[in-house]
Amino acid sequence: MVKCIRVPKERGEEVRNRLISLDILNRDAKIRVECNDILIPILSDSFEGYDILDEDLEPTERKETDYRNIADVPEELKELLPNSYDIIGDIAIVKFPDELVEYASAVGNALLNVSSSLRAVMIDLGVKGEMRVRDIRMIAGSGTSDTVHKEFGVTMVIDPSKVYFNPRLSTERMRIASMVKDDEIIIDMFAGAAPFPLVISKHARPAVVYAIDINQDAVEYAKMNVALNKMYNIVPICGDAKDVIKGLPSADRIIMNLPQIADSFLPNALSNLKKGGMVHMHKIMEREFSDNIITELIEKMKVHGHHVRVERKAELKTYSPTMSVYVLDIVKE
Repeated sequence: MVKCIRVPKERGEEVRNRLISLDILNRDAKIRVECNDILIPILSDSFEGYDILDEDLEPTERKETDYRNIADVPEELKELLPNSYDIIGDIAIVKFPDELVEYASAVGNALLNVSSSLRAVMIDLGVKGEMRVRDIRMIAGSGTSDTVHKEFGVTMVIDPSKVYFNPRLSTERMRIASMVKDDEIIIDMFAGAAPFPLVISKHARPAVVYAIDINQDAVEYAKMNVALNKMYNIVPICGDAKDVIKGLPSADRIIMNLPQIADSFLPNALSNLKKGGMVHMHKIMEREFSDNIITELIEKMKVHGHHVRVERKAELKTYSPTMSVYVLDIVKE
């Protein structure tokens, strides 16, 4: 039996909200409707003069939300279960330590059980090939690796087995979009399926955004996403950014999201950037020596005939125990 109060239907929501604010709503039992009244379970012996009743109310079904509590793996390995994973559309992509690989299917099924929005779970086996896309394999669920991802009002079709995409950069994409002035010419040198151009075009008014990628699959997805979102000021181009950029107009802003080697393309970017323009370059750096690396980068650009300053350095994510991926906002002087 559960303590509860009988409340007229028309006052039910009002009374329920007050119970919540006082932290005396009993969430372990379900509210029951009886004709023109509702029975609301409470944790107190009294409430605003209502008669306290003892009723047989149905228990609330509590669904587990932490997959680690239900994953069928040996107890001694549970501490190795990943705390975080990437979600792209209705797919989760998880990296495992070697000790957990044989239990990947059990972990995948646990993730599906706690998240109704997921259709499939993939294991991330690392980056492969010249195009540096993820080697992913399905461990639970159904369907293909094609998915629809939504972010800041933009809808993107993406296959992470064919195109590089990082959902954790959504805040960074919006940050750059908020900086764009009207009629800017923008170049994304490593655009993938065009997430940066799409978010920028959704929330700013650039004249044009050139979305370059050497991966033909990425360019096809970019074209698909441009049409899907009706953002025809985005121009997808397939080719090596070093060569393609030479034939484009001078840019106000250039995006370089290729943290492993973006700095090797920086002289090319600066050659096609207007004075006062900005490059947003992602770079992997040792945290302890990041300031020294930036100083060396500035001096190296002088050798190429470019004078720059780094207006902002921000850590985007951890890469290894001693290294992180940073974004550098570089201004051409």
